[in-house]
Amino acid sequence: MSSSVHHSPEPAPIVACTISRDVQNFDLLIEDMEAVLGETWGDLGFGEALAFFAQPDADALEFVAIAMDQEDEDNLVLLGEIIHQARSRNIRVILIAEDVSPASLHQLLRQGADEFVPYPLPENELEAAIQRIRQPEPAPVMSAPATEAGPTTRKSAHDREGVVMAVQGLAGGVGATTFAVNLAWELCNVAKKGKPDPRVCILDLDLQYGSISTFLDLPRREAVFELLSDTESMDGDSFTAALIPFEEKLNVLTSPADMLPLDLVTSEDINRIIAMARQHFDYVVIDMPRTLVQWTEAVLNGAHIYFALLELDMRSAQNALRLKRALQAEDLPFQKLRFALNRSPGFTDLSGKSRVKRMAESLGISIDLLLPDGGKAVTQGADHGLPLALSAAKNPLRKEIAKLALSLHQLGQSDVEAA
Repeated sequence: MSSSVHHSPEPAPIVACTISRDVQNFDLLIEDMEAVLGETWGDLGFGEALAFFAQPDADALEFVAIAMDQEDEDNLVLLGEIIHQARSRNIRVILIAEDVSPASLHQLLRQGADEFVPYPLPENELEAAIQRIRQPEPAPVMSAPATEAGPTTRKSAHDREGVVMAVQGLAGGVGATTFAVNLAWELCNVAKKGKPDPRVCILDLDLQYGSISTFLDLPRREAVFELLSDTESMDGDSFTAALIPFEEKLNVLTSPADMLPLDLVTSEDINRIIAMARQHFDYVVIDMPRTLVQWTEAVLNGAHIYFALLELDMRSAQNALRLKRALQAEDLPFQKLRFALNRSPGFTDLSGKSRVKRMAESLGISIDLLLPDGGKAVTQGADHGLPLALSAAKNPLRKEIAKLALSLHQLGQSDVEAA
């Protein structure tokens, strides 16, 4: 332990430590630690931390605050090991980061850090983070077959069944999965301050080419295939055990590990899965395959909104027209479709806007959403396994999807209040 540990004639046990390359680089952290903990904290260097965890003095630690800046990104392996060793000893971890890339933060949070606070520290934010980690850890809501009693579940925060939103691309590369992933993530974060966050899950029903696991850097699990193969015996425990949490907010049912035929599941299977998801979540986002299959009707009937993604090109226009004819021929609820034009013309592109108008009129549809081109940041975020809000928060596509999520949430809240 370094000399910055504060001593008294009868020293109180050290309940927390800062861990950094040089704590003097984080003077505001020192001030806040002293304000909250008085003399019951100390500081360690990166090289000292692992050795200290093995000492008896570490038994009293409640948490460590790992402070890092851009220079420390070369030490992510060491920092990840520090986090792993701390959590293995039931020591909570707060990450204090200054000018650190989103990809690095994502990696450390995935390895077990409990809280993230930016540096310079916002007023009272460290104290709030400490209070949160001092709360008893909730029982796991999803995931892990490793728990003996199985995961616990709870109903919608609104005491009603969740809203189902399906997303389907009308041509390859129109950005349907990007839209689905980012809409689901934005819905996780729409609650006003002081209000509970909505519970959100996303279901990847593209059983052959589903890529949500790639977009969020999540593993594909055998539990998904087991769930899809026998939905009749599915219960709340088996359903939530097949889900994987992303950033402890978004719950994901990935596509199976192996490429499977789309007729592996029936409409009855899909209805059971949607009903179970609605029972446990406020919002259920479904990423659909581009192919129309026998159970597409089940999703269309079960969804409150069915987003159809297209671009301003001939292939999208032709496919939109064919989809319209197919649904109307079978007397299916075509009115549920909300057409979203991705990579839409910019504000000053008058000729492009005229083309959009002509396209909608010729197809006899209404294009309800105009999504701007997110550029290279979209691909880069997906390659790093991060939604745009975490990889490029100021991206225009991200802002538009965030506005949509907020409006959908506010609409749902007003419906609840009216009821």
